[in-house]
Amino acid sequence: MDENNGHDDVLVIGAGMAGIEASLRLAQAGRHVHLVEERPCFGGSVIRFEDIYPNMDCATCMIAPLQQDLLQNASIDLLTLSRVEKVSGNAGKFKVRVKKKASYVSAETCIGCGMCFEACPVSLDNDFEEGMAQRKAIYVPAAGALPNVPSIDTDNCLRFKGEECNACIEACMFEAIVMDDKDQVLDLDVEAILVATGYGLMDLKPMKRFGYGKVPDVYSSVEFERLYASNGPTEGELKLRSGDAPSSVAVVQCVGREETGYCSAVGCLNSLKFAHYVNHKLPDAEMHVLHTDMCVPGKTHQRFRDKMVEHGADLVFATDVKVEKGSPGVKIAYKDGAGKAAKLKVDMVVLAPAFVPSEGSKELADILGVPLDGTGFFAQGGNGGGPVSTAKEGIYVAGCATGPKGISQVVMEADMAVAAILTGTDGGVS
Repeated sequence: MDENNGHDDVLVIGAGMAGIEASLRLAQAGRHVHLVEERPCFGGSVIRFEDIYPNMDCATCMIAPLQQDLLQNASIDLLTLSRVEKVSGNAGKFKVRVKKKASYVSAETCIGCGMCFEACPVSLDNDFEEGMAQRKAIYVPAAGALPNVPSIDTDNCLRFKGEECNACIEACMFEAIVMDDKDQVLDLDVEAILVATGYGLMDLKPMKRFGYGKVPDVYSSVEFERLYASNGPTEGELKLRSGDAPSSVAVVQCVGREETGYCSAVGCLNSLKFAHYVNHKLPDAEMHVLHTDMCVPGKTHQRFRDKMVEHGADLVFATDVKVEKGSPGVKIAYKDGAGKAAKLKVDMVVLAPAFVPSEGSKELADILGVPLDGTGFFAQGGNGGGPVSTAKEGIYVAGCATGPKGISQVVMEADMAVAAILTGTDGGVS
């Protein structure tokens, strides 16, 4: 059991955009940061994107330099495959217990050559690619994922299931496979805690009317992102499950809004980005965007919306949407702005689900002793009511952990939280 006695240390939970930004800023200010991430790689949702609206900047070009800076910063301990199990104490003197799962691969000796992947006899659906590609029992989630050190999925590794297998051990000439690796329990003393756990997306399968999981060429927004991504399952080719390129695509916005009871705010802009994707890869394809509202806040976002229309986005007001299998293609039935029944037939449908709290938010909130709001996101305010404060002094929150928002606001809130931690304030004006 490792001990840490530094009360100038800060715990950051979640290594997405907010967590990375905050960790780098805190390290620059002389703090030692423990950055906890449940997944084997870090970067959050951004590492699954190819481009970022409204300027259609390269997502990798934006986040990769920050990731490298973080990995090389001696003041930041990146703890992947880790989760917070217990928190006690008060502001300035929190005691935190973190459990770090064994990866069974030495980060010191592994060079990321990938020979172990090729040797592994196990193949299974890759969750990072939404099941559209396969991975091995020893893996990194995707090409370019960082740290570029694989981990072993013990639920699917033959050796951990009691079978005789040394394939990855024999394939690694650097002896980086460590089968006697152990889980670690880390006891940390920190002055402050920042929650930056991001968001999840609503499960589409229970909403049968949209055909997800039943109609072959109905995709989620994340699946479409990964199809377009250069490191995705099709290496950037937009194509149907048959392998053919679609000649028409429809995006259905606000899927799940009625169920959640709130607007996801950035969903419209994120979906409009797909018009650029289609125009870039399939310039002759039709592009329809079915919406109930069109949320384009901010000084630049109306121009972005107009530019996407120029790229061929046909904006269609639609309610009571129902998606069914066509012969061929996909049929969409809906009511138009006049309340009349209308139909649309396309080759591909992309569903844009509502943003929801990240998995495990309730459990983490209970561990920290802070409340969630009525929608299940972390509640903002308390101790002065600043936007990055919580009801418990010394615990702060930033980014999509409190609700849907764009990357620029995520970064701004991360910086506000850092300022609050360094000054001991609530990060805002009450």
